[in-house]
Amino acid sequence: MLDQFEHASILVLGSGTSVGVPMIGCRCQVCSSTDPRDKRLRPSILLRLGSKRVLIDTSPDFRYQALRFGIDRLDAILYTHSHADHILGLDDVRPFNFMSRQEIPIYASAETLEVIERTFVYVFDKSPTESSRPRLTLHCFEDEPIFIDRIEIVPIRASHGKGTVHGFKFGDCAYLTDHSEIPPQSLERLSGLDVLFLDALRHNPHPTHSTVEESLRTVESLAPKRAFFTHVSHDLLHAKVELRLPAHVRLAYDGLEIPIGRAASE
Repeated sequence: MLDQFEHASILVLGSGTSVGVPMIGCRCQVCSSTDPRDKRLRPSILLRLGSKRVLIDTSPDFRYQALRFGIDRLDAILYTHSHADHILGLDDVRPFNFMSRQEIPIYASAETLEVIERTFVYVFDKSPTESSRPRLTLHCFEDEPIFIDRIEIVPIRASHGKGTVHGFKFGDCAYLTDHSEIPPQSLERLSGLDVLFLDALRHNPHPTHSTVEESLRTVESLAPKRAFFTHVSHDLLHAKVELRLPAHVRLAYDGLEIPIGRAASE
């Protein structure tokens, strides 16, 4: 599927946790680091598939991310789940409506759409308004593939503590964040990948997130060619952690762009 595009890539807009790194008021080694890879906005990626731009999650940092990385169009938005660090930038898609003069399709589970509609009541209010608001078309998915133009994207269900989160598989690539466990039926869909993104919050166990060690075991089991860990907290110093990782496993960082499909072999 990805080979149809002469140029295709995954751009990491944010690789941090819900509070970002540096965390407000913290003076730890990571929050004080001068390494730009330790500056982590809230989690999100942009799929650049030829001329198409597909955003996964609208973090509270989305306006800055869009300006920083020169995003000038959005063809669709996919949502992993409804937590604040993944949806609160939704209002900042309005300029894309202005430029394209079109509604933007958003795709999410029924539970996530319910929270988005409740959080952004004014967006979905049908009464006349003098103010602008995002113009969106809502699409609900379960486990069936999503088609954006001719691009097939498959939702991958996982556990986020007691809640549910969805990752997404596109071609031989997959992006999963905010997961504590990946069920067997989802793991079966993640074999034979070129690129795999996984949650790796920290070393110490967490009830709703995977640790570095847990995600390394997942990588060993699934054997992707390349793996990237995201949703990284201020417990992990980028340079120090990478020294201990296998050569095909890296920590993601803001601004990292990964060629995929035909572009990966060039």
